[in-house]
Formats: sequence, C-alpha cells, structure tokens
Amino acid sequence: MVLLVDIGNSNIVFGFSDKKTISNTFRLKTFTDKTSDEYYLLIRTMLNSYEIEDVMISSVVPIVTSALKKVFQSYYGIDAKIIGPGVKTGVSLKVDDPKTVGSDMICDCAGALPFYNEVIIVDLGTATKYIYFKNQTFLGCSIAPGVSISLKSLVSSAALLPNVELVTPKKAIGTNTISCIQSGVVFGAAAQVDGMIDRIIEEIHNPDIPVIATGGLSRLIVPLCKHKIYQKDNLTLDGLLEIYKKNMAAC
Repeated sequence: MVLLVDIGNSNIVFGFSDKKTISNTFRLKTFTDKTSDEYYLLIRTMLNSYEIEDVMISSVVPIVTSALKKVFQSYYGIDAKIIGPGVKTGVSLKVDDPKTVGSDMICDCAGALPFYNEVIIVDLGTATKYIYFKNQTFLGCSIAPGVSISLKSLVSSAALLPNVELVTPKKAIGTNTISCIQSGVVFGAAAQVDGMIDRIIEEIHNPDIPVIATGGLSRLIVPLCKHKIYQKDNLTLDGLLEIYKKNMAAC
C-alpha cells in the first residue's frame, strides 16, 4: 500500500493506494506548530489500519513536510519521497521561474495528464488557482484568495460582522446579515470562477476547452457556476499517484 500525502496550507489530505487506484482518503487540519511526535499521535490510528510500503508527499508547507517525513522515518522506517528537484513528474513548466510553481499545481496537472491534452484546472483550496495546461505543459495560472480566506478577512476586518457558515443561501439578495455575507462570499466566488474562465478562454482562443475543478470547496462552488465544470475530487492525489508510478518505473 502506498500512502499519498498532499500537505496544503489549511488541510493535509491522505490517500491510500494499491499503486493502481486510490481506495480511501482522510483529511487533517494543517498545524504548523506541532512536532513529529504530535503528528504521529494524530494520524497513527488511521495509518496503522494499513500496511504502508511507501510514502509520496506533495507539500507547500515546508515545516510540516519535515515533521511528517520524520514521522515516517522514525515510526515506520520509510524514507518518504517528496515532489521536488530530481523527481520525474511528466509535466513541463513553461513559466518565468519554474522553482516557484507549487507542487500541488504540478500534481493537479499530472492528475489531468492521462485524460486531457488541453484543460483549465480550477483548484478551490486555501487559494483559488486557475491553471492552464496544454501538451503536457504547465503554461501559467492565476491565483486569488480562497473562499475561506476571503470570509475570514471580511469578518476580522469589520467589527460588526459575524462569522458565518459557508453554505449556499436561498437567494442572491439577502435580507439579514448572515444571508447577505453568505450570498456575497459564495455566489461571489462562483461568479469569479465563471469570469476567470471567460477571460482565460478569450486569451487562449479555445471556447471548447474542458474545465475541471478540485479542492476542498469545489463541491460548494462548482454547482453554482454557469460554465460546465467537471468535478475531480482527488485530482491532486491522482497526480501524486501518477508521479509515484512514473518514478518507480524509472528505478
């Protein structure tokens, strides 16, 4: 069994794979102040339910990468493989500075690679990312504050606004503070997704390009969008698995 680990700024997603498909996943909040021993106590029950042979990590939080790498070394005797220089991904990077492209976006592209020659990927996580991928090449992206970050920023900056649950309101024009905030944040995010897709399509001159969405908030936002968007819940983990298989084949 291979353990796939996607370390994001808000959550860590774990996926268990038989090296062919992903059979189970679970999420854990990202803590930047916990030691490797504390992380082990948080994840041991789930991990000990499987016989783990190997670990592949994608991370945008280096301090957590170090903690989890130590967990796998100390408690499981496994030297985790981490997406970075020297790892074959199958994804070319045609950008100004390839070193600045997050491993999560590379994994998104690797997950889309077996199915799409050209695609727009919308990743709705801590940040909302719009990725343009064509001919096995990451050609650039747009990054905006994520839905949860936007809500937290609004509430923390306005003394009289309460924190609210991220759910879809019944209508766009709210009649109380909570529904007004929910409308602006949730419907506003969907409108942003539609608008950014329109702008990207205008730039690449391909109105028929497929659009896929992933990320923790995609199931909330995508149904509200006017564009046809295909849902890919485990796209990043799928990409991690593809990268793992590519590197194992090269050994």
